[in-house]
Amino acid sequence: MGMLRLAFYLLLILCVSASCRRLPDVQGKGEAFLQGIWNQDSIKNSDKLLSYTQHKFKFTCDSFYVDLTTHSKVNYYSDSCFNGGVWKEYAKGVYAVRGDSLFLAGTYTKANYKQKVSGCYQIGRYEKAFYIKSSEPSSLHLESVGNQRECNLVLKERIVCVPKEL
Repeated sequence: MGMLRLAFYLLLILCVSASCRRLPDVQGKGEAFLQGIWNQDSIKNSDKLLSYTQHKFKFTCDSFYVDLTTHSKVNYYSDSCFNGGVWKEYAKGVYAVRGDSLFLAGTYTKANYKQKVSGCYQIGRYEKAFYIKSSEPSSLHLESVGNQRECNLVLKERIVCVPKEL
């Protein structure tokens, strides 16, 4: 896990240093094939897993928003946070696609996507990397680089990128 995080940081530094130029005062366009709302409707063998997380992504221009619904048979948190084994977390940030990989860099937030500095579950940086196994107009098949779990997404709504001023 430590080597993966180091590789992720090195890739981010390389991407940033390779693009040292004045950035425009508008949001980037992102990747056309990702624009939209994508749901992970089911998880393979979920009944056999101790815990799993379902994803709902919204990609708009170069930004992402993700709702994470975790189902757990094991209590990792205080009883007041465990919530019967089902809880939601949220994150937002920017993404980049490099070759066959999707990199997400952002922060955990409250349900309204405003900064979260305390409370149950995770706070701070949300950094994930996925291998893009396949991409079709209405489906996206990802594999987490961190734990090799599949994340098969179905397009629920297409979004057209309209870059906003920063």
